[in-house]
Amino acid sequence: MSENSLFNSPADPVSFGERLANSQAFADLFRDGMALVEETATYLDGPGRAESKTLERAAALAYATESMRLTTRLMQLASWLLLHRAVKEGEMSLAQANKEKTKVKLAATDSHDPNNIELLPAVLRELIVRSQKLHQKVRRLDNTIHNIAADQAPSINPVEHQLGLLKAAFGVEKV
Repeated sequence: MSENSLFNSPADPVSFGERLANSQAFADLFRDGMALVEETATYLDGPGRAESKTLERAAALAYATESMRLTTRLMQLASWLLLHRAVKEGEMSLAQANKEKTKVKLAATDSHDPNNIELLPAVLRELIVRSQKLHQKVRRLDNTIHNIAADQAPSINPVEHQLGLLKAAFGVEKV
């Protein structure tokens, strides 16, 4: 294997997004995200269900609302993580993932009534906070991956690019 084969040619820019999806940071984020999904499901199906039955009416309504928001947020995050794992595994390109990710809603804000949050059991509050932190990490990573991908997309026709190179090489206005 020659040294040149280790590097992309100048015509093939390095895809930072694909490299990031293949990084250890992504692997850690994927593992932590899927573990949080599983932990939340276990809690809501077991101890959380039992706790919700003992809550007063206002707290029970807050529990139902916030557990639904939590579940929705985590399913969107899991969808995003699985989509980008497919890029990592070579099952799809970053461009394909970019098209598919439009189905995943990573809302910028998630409004809560702080008074409702205070009514919730401590474990649920902690799961909500952890899911919000995961959401922020995924949004940052998503912006990094897909904004770079958009920046690397050719903005002009490849023939125009070649003509521009010829013009620059020969110092002429028209080719």
